[in-house]
Amino acid sequence: MKTCVDNVIEDDRWTAFGLDTAAMAAACATLSHLGMSPDLYGLVVMGCDDARIAGLNGEFRDKPRPTNVLSWPSEERGSEYAGEAPEVPEPGTPEDPAPLGDIAIAWETCAREAAEQGKTVHDHVMHLLVHGVLHLLGYDHIDEDDANLMEETERQILASLGIADPY
Repeated sequence: MKTCVDNVIEDDRWTAFGLDTAAMAAACATLSHLGMSPDLYGLVVMGCDDARIAGLNGEFRDKPRPTNVLSWPSEERGSEYAGEAPEVPEPGTPEDPAPLGDIAIAWETCAREAAEQGKTVHDHVMHLLVHGVLHLLGYDHIDEDDANLMEETERQILASLGIADPY
């Protein structure tokens, strides 16, 4: 089972890291965990550096500084009720997967955070990719109930990938 993950590599460190494989694994695990067939959905993951993500963060969030990951859902999918999982989006077909949106992830911030938190870069990036895919699906952490749901969902997905609880 595959998902349609298009990778855009703007920083060669992501190629050496294996972002294409990591993004596919994170997306497939997340979608499968939520009962979605990965081959019926598509998303884009851009591996960039801090300068690029700072520009995007400034442009889209009025926060012109680096961050670890950003996501742009193709449509609003959040639940109406705090702490409730969003509805699963309508699937596409293997030939025309339903677009979920775009994710950008920054190398320097991810590597720095992993070192600060005593995690491997791989495990931290996998967490951030799962986090980004969940944002594309309407999950958020704006209030406590939503944050608890999102964090617990992340824990379960990461455990299925053999990655320890990041919290």
